Amino acid sequence: MPSAVDRLLDDGSGRRPRADARRNVERLVRAAREAAGEIGGEITAHEIARRAGVGVGTFYRRVSTLELLLEAVLAEVLGEIVAKGDEGLADPDPWGGFTGFASAYIRLRNELCDINEALGGPLDHARSELRDRIRLLVARAQEAGIMRADVTWQDVAFLLVSVSTSDHTLGLRAGQEQWDRNLQVVLDGLRTPQPAALPGTPPIDTTASA
Repeated sequence: MPSAVDRLLDDGSGRRPRADARRNVERLVRAAREAAGEIGGEITAHEIARRAGVGVGTFYRRVSTLELLLEAVLAEVLGEIVAKGDEGLADPDPWGGFTGFASAYIRLRNELCDINEALGGPLDHARSELRDRIRLLVARAQEAGIMRADVTWQDVAFLLVSVSTSDHTLGLRAGQEQWDRNLQVVLDGLRTPQPAALPGTPPIDTTASA
């Protein structure tokens, strides 16, 4: 999957971009990812240009619009998540592969949501590549007898999302590595050898009939 930089520099001509143009776009992509995590929906082209150390004119000359930059960055982050899924599937230890993916997914998904907030649109949860990776990682761990067999990959998708809490609740502020602590509790629950019966039914796949 092409990087955000490659997407933005591809003008369809097949020509190699100048080195200074590539450096400027690389700076803009890094600045966009950083700003989205800190500012979210309030991100602007001026703020990204300032963080990248370039002028606003350079911003628009290199990436055309803020939306195009954010869409390219969004695709890049999604590609990184899918790549982490592939790394997990390649791990000879099914549980190690799943937990390694889960930890990376939480951080990258939060970044994905920050960028999407800046774009102002609903996050598309029906990303087939990502759904496939989660499904395969769960199936692999269950077939190895390491993950409890009564959960579905759809359950796991919801559980992983639930780990990423806000930084405060009920007058409490999250401690250091709060997401890691939350994830460890979830992972222990998925691995427990004597699970309690689950209430209700698994999540419904709303894309199945689409």
